[in-house]
Amino acid sequence: MNDKKKNEWSRLIKSFSYALQGLREAFFSERNLQFHFLFSILVVICGFIFQITKVEWIVILILIGGMFSIELINTAIEKVVDLVTSEFHPLAKKAKDIAAGAVLIYALMSVIVGLLIFIPYLDELI
Repeated sequence: MNDKKKNEWSRLIKSFSYALQGLREAFFSERNLQFHFLFSILVVICGFIFQITKVEWIVILILIGGMFSIELINTAIEKVVDLVTSEFHPLAKKAKDIAAGAVLIYALMSVIVGLLIFIPYLDELI
């Protein structure tokens, strides 16, 4: 293997290493991410219990992945804002609030979609 390809692979491996480091850091320091993780585990358990369809699994997995992604983006925005200013600034507050609002919207839509998927299974039990 030539040096150019070796360097490309090395950079790729490093980028994955940095991404995993970021995930680990966020998971252990962000309570909301831990909260989403807990509920994701519960949803996956319910998926197995109710034997949801393949399409429903796809939807659930997209929702879970999206929730983690948007929560990580929100966390990154908060960290960058904190880095830029430690003082109260209306624009810093606005940036943080808007990012948190995006998480809230996605979480609410995920709950609604989750209920649309799981309520019919609950109805079968009753």
